[in-house]
Amino acid sequence: MPPTSPNISEYRVVLPMTVDEYQVAQLWSVAEASKNETGGGEGIEVRVNEPFDETHHAPKSKLEANGKTYTTGQFTHKIYHLSSRVPAFIRLIAPKGSLEIHEEAWNAYPYCRTIITNPDYMKDAFYIKIETMHMDDKGNKENVHGLIPEDMRIRKVVPIDIANDPIKHDDYKLEWDPSKNKSEKTNRGPLVGNWQEKADPVMCCYKLVSCKFKWFGLQNRVEKFIQTQEKRIFTNFHRQVFCWMDKWHGFTMEDIRRIEEETKNELDEARRKGSIKGTKGTDEEK
Repeated sequence: MPPTSPNISEYRVVLPMTVDEYQVAQLWSVAEASKNETGGGEGIEVRVNEPFDETHHAPKSKLEANGKTYTTGQFTHKIYHLSSRVPAFIRLIAPKGSLEIHEEAWNAYPYCRTIITNPDYMKDAFYIKIETMHMDDKGNKENVHGLIPEDMRIRKVVPIDIANDPIKHDDYKLEWDPSKNKSEKTNRGPLVGNWQEKADPVMCCYKLVSCKFKWFGLQNRVEKFIQTQEKRIFTNFHRQVFCWMDKWHGFTMEDIRRIEEETKNELDEARRKGSIKGTKGTDEEK
């Protein structure tokens, strides 16, 4: 995998919570959201979910951000079975069985790295790398990921406001609208107006997305689609994280590991039955 990519965007998601709270919130919400994306033969299969260190499930390159190196954490390997979730023009040219996406993630919180590939078909011609640093600020750090000057010049910074940014009509649900919901446990929300300046506590997820799709005639089109889809996913997911606050607030990491194991079993069962669920790729996003 090359050290740089021609398509780099950094999404900055500000949230009204602490960095410690978000560690639990993110993991609980990933487990919950996975259930909404799995059914009818498609969805998420969890292959591995266990600790990593420098000798076990170690990443190919060092986990580094904000001047620090991270060597331990939790490793996950998931497979996304998602034929209906890619744009139509990809489904037309991709052979049957090739639309399985592998996700390997090293969660060394507060830093996380996720690598998404299609090893059976696209091999080295496709990858998405998502590097996230979680900071107790409002998204005003210039270069938490330590990008070299060449990458800084092509990086696009994209702020995400979970309460005010427009979302697709099909993605909207009242119960996932931060401008309409309040946490009874923490007395936070609804998030209205210039809420980011008033939020206390406050934090930011700095999500650096690098992608490559080396397929003649489709590279720019697909890389643009990937970045558009990542912004959509980050926006919708973090709207849910906030609105689910009363469900995850108070859980410990021990609780989270138990919930993850229960969710793995639920996902295995859901893929075998039911109907297709979740976010689908559409022609308008191509």
